[in-house]
Formats: sequence, C-alpha cells, structure tokens
Amino acid sequence: MSDSGSKGQDFESVLSGSATKVAEFGNPRTSFVHRFQHALHVNPALVPMIVLLAAIIIFGVLLGSKFFSPFAMTLILQQVQIVGIVAAAQSLVILTAGIDLSVGAIMVMSSVVMGQFTFRYGIPAPLAVVCGLGVGALIGAANGWLVSKVKLPPFIVTLGMWQIILATNFLYSANETIRSQDIEAAAPFLQFFGTTFSIGGARLTVGVIFMLVLVFVLAFALKQTAWGRHVYAVGDDPEAAELSGVDVHKTLMSVYILSGVICAFAGWALIGRIGSVSPTSGQLANIESITAVVIGGISLFGGRGSIVGSLFGALIVGVFTLGLRLLGADAQWTFLLIGILIIAAVAVDQWIRKVSA
Repeated sequence: MSDSGSKGQDFESVLSGSATKVAEFGNPRTSFVHRFQHALHVNPALVPMIVLLAAIIIFGVLLGSKFFSPFAMTLILQQVQIVGIVAAAQSLVILTAGIDLSVGAIMVMSSVVMGQFTFRYGIPAPLAVVCGLGVGALIGAANGWLVSKVKLPPFIVTLGMWQIILATNFLYSANETIRSQDIEAAAPFLQFFGTTFSIGGARLTVGVIFMLVLVFVLAFALKQTAWGRHVYAVGDDPEAAELSGVDVHKTLMSVYILSGVICAFAGWALIGRIGSVSPTSGQLANIESITAVVIGGISLFGGRGSIVGSLFGALIVGVFTLGLRLLGADAQWTFLLIGILIIAAVAVDQWIRKVSA
C-alpha cells in the first residue's frame, strides 16, 4: 500500500509539474512577440527609428554614394527643417489627446507679421520678429482657452482658427509677397535661419540646428520635468490627472501657447528657407506635421509617444522623397508610400496599446 501510495503521489507530482511547464510555455506574456511589443510600448520612438534606418539602407544600396554623399544627407535635413519644427509643436498638442489644424496658418501668419512690421511700419527686424513670436503665442493662447475653458473639441477649435487666420493673413498682407532681394538689402536678420555653414563637407543651416536643439530640449522637458509628466497625464486621462492634483487648464494652456510660439519660430525659419515672405507659402504644413507625428509613433489617442519619434517621422518622409527622386520615380509614388506608412503606423499603435490592456 505504501508503494502504491508513493507511486500515486509521484504520478500526481509529474502531472502537476508538466501542467506548470505547459502553462509557462503557453504564457503569451513571456513570448518573444509580447516582449517585442512591450519594448515598443516602452520606447515608442523605436518603430520610426527602425523604419528610418531601413529606408536609408535600402536607398543606400540602390543609389550608392549618390545617396550617402554629405550633400544628400544635409539636403534631407534642410528639406525637413520646417516640417520638423512644426511637427514638434503638433506633437505637444497630440500628446494631450488633441490636434491642431492651425499650425501651418500660425506659421505663415507669424512670418507675414515679421515681414510687414519691418517693411510697412519700419520697425527694426529683431523687434518685428519678437512681434511675430507674440502673435503666435496669442493665437496659441486663444486655442488653449477655447479647448480647456470652454471645453470645445480641439479639432473644431483649430479647424475654425485655421480658416480665421488664413483669411486674416490674406486681408492683412493684401496677398503681397516681400521679395528676397528686398529682405537681403534692408532686413537680412529675417533670413537668419537660412544662414549656412560647413561641417566636414556638409552644409547645414541655422534652421536645421534649431530644429535639432528644439526637439531634444522638448524631449528632455517631457521626460525629466513635472510639466512633461503633467502633459502625458492629461493626454492619458484628464479626469484622473485632475483628481491627482494636475492643473489641467494650466497644462493645456501652456501646451497650446508653446505650440503657437514654436510655429512662429517655424515662420521665421520659413523666411530663411525660401528667402521671401509669402502669404501663400507653407499651406500644407498642418497635414505634413500630422503625417510626421503619426509616422513617428505618437499616439493620436494621447498620453503616449516620444517627440524624438516625430523627428524620425519627418526624416522618413524626407528620405523617401529624396530617394525616390534620385531613382527617377514619379512623385506620386512618394504619396502612395507615405499613405501606406500612415495607415501602418496607426495599426502598429493599436497593436502596441494592447500590451497595457
């Protein structure tokens, strides 16, 4: 009896051990896919970084030294500097679960104010630039107040503001373009962001350096400061954030005002990029900024993402645009591939969000 009893206990222990092993083996939380999914959840900029590196490698193999030349690399940076700056502003708003369709209009309006104040009223260019930055801050404050205090949807507020600013812009400027030659002769400070310098055979502009510094300063602020944690908290759940002591109104106001100021800086950089002040320039900046943010892995639902990812998203668009152009492909292929990337980025975001479900 004792032998049979001990055998029965051994048999049960084997079964329980096997069941434990089976449970461990079948646990989806320990699988490679789940670990990869968790890594993407913790590091949202990882996906766009992988896509960017893959695109660089593919075009590098296809084009060789033509693509990897210092000229080509810096040309990409120069082409995406405006989108990169505006995308930084858009990222802040989207992190709070909002969206800003007026970023492009704020950029152009600020540049027009800088130019018109200088040439129409004779205000010194540095002071005119400060006035343009102030206009950007005021428009951002109006957006923030309507969203946080009046509780209107960000989409509706910024859509309406986009139309208002565009109309004001054309009425105020009388659709007049201030030529590059006039700016160079009378107010070269307006073109400061277009100043070029060489580093090891590569030609960069002040606008490119500003974009890079801006992104990394904002990345630090979002990760290492209380304000940054409040921005993520408001985007994740504003009611819970308010219950935990976060001033949601103050946080949203700061985000929209800062976004407006950044867009005004983008307007200043736009003058340096194209050389002139035109009320019709930069009309697609709002769509391009949203594209960079989405491809960069920032969730449209708010509360998750990295502003560095938006920079990667802008660079991805720049790499595809230049790479396909050098290959002689039709420009429509760029739109097709970017469209696929947008849909894929949102799908990946949905998949990554399941890790916390």
